[in-house]
Amino acid sequence: MTDTIINLETVNPIEFFGVNNGKLDLLKKKFPLLKILSRGTQIKLSGAPEQIETAKEKIDLILQYLERNGHLSENYFEQILGGDDAEVIDNFVERNPNDILVFGPNGKTVRARTANQKKMVQAGDRNDILFAIGPAGTGKTYTAVAMAVRALKNKVVKKIILTRPAVEAGENLGFLPGDLKEKIDPYLRPLYDALDDMIPADKLGYYMSTRTIEIAPLAYMRGRTLDNAFIILDEAQNTNDLQLKMFLTRIGANAKAIITGDPTQVDLPKNQRSGLEKASRILKNIDGIAHIELDEEDVVRHRLVKAIIKAYDREKEKEQVPGFQPNNR
Repeated sequence: MTDTIINLETVNPIEFFGVNNGKLDLLKKKFPLLKILSRGTQIKLSGAPEQIETAKEKIDLILQYLERNGHLSENYFEQILGGDDAEVIDNFVERNPNDILVFGPNGKTVRARTANQKKMVQAGDRNDILFAIGPAGTGKTYTAVAMAVRALKNKVVKKIILTRPAVEAGENLGFLPGDLKEKIDPYLRPLYDALDDMIPADKLGYYMSTRTIEIAPLAYMRGRTLDNAFIILDEAQNTNDLQLKMFLTRIGANAKAIITGDPTQVDLPKNQRSGLEKASRILKNIDGIAHIELDEEDVVRHRLVKAIIKAYDREKEKEQVPGFQPNNR
């Protein structure tokens, strides 16, 4: 048994230990054979030398991240503890500065984190229209918004327009409280959340008030011509053929558009077909329109999201087997 003390003086200890020691508890769970104690700006490890060495390697990676960024979410803390060291280092220590899409508030860097997200950025740079299709949590919307903010900051476009179909996921808009804006805003919340990560609050407020950045339901796009703009249609699986065609024909001079969607999460009424599959299929071979597919390997949310997606995929494969009767009891 040996003891090792690690100093945390180069970072904010609260960021390392977490609220109510939430991150420290994750560290203890990862290394149950070690005795781990926090003492002010120090952490003490007691146990077998090989276990201590492995824990130190993970702690060093966490400290490197905090020294560079100042903040580390509990979810990413857990990813670092459970991930392959080479992959973790590639994600935030020795990354190419040219990969950075946006510098957000407090020095936060926003970048494409997976191979397919990087392909998405490259395809968006080379083409005026991009279809990015994949399951929940693969960073489609977040990456698209980062690309739009980068284009605005670099003066490639004069405005950003973010839109979604206001389709209920098992709820009815009519029963929600408030006026039309208050009813629709929850559907647009993921777009606001992404912008909050990339633009300081005061500047974002200014952009919104001057309509440099506009967030609106898809129905508001009808009849418009969108010039000098970066336009994102999110949740496109919840559009029908006419709606998606309407959106695509809004695109004007010097404009770029990204259409994101997850074909496995269609919330349209049963008598309506999603227009996303048809549009991505019939526009496949048009020069200037690119198509990127993301999968569970691109999931950047909680580690369980990847497992959930795989479980549903396996169940879908079972249901396609002739004679299979799912147990719905």
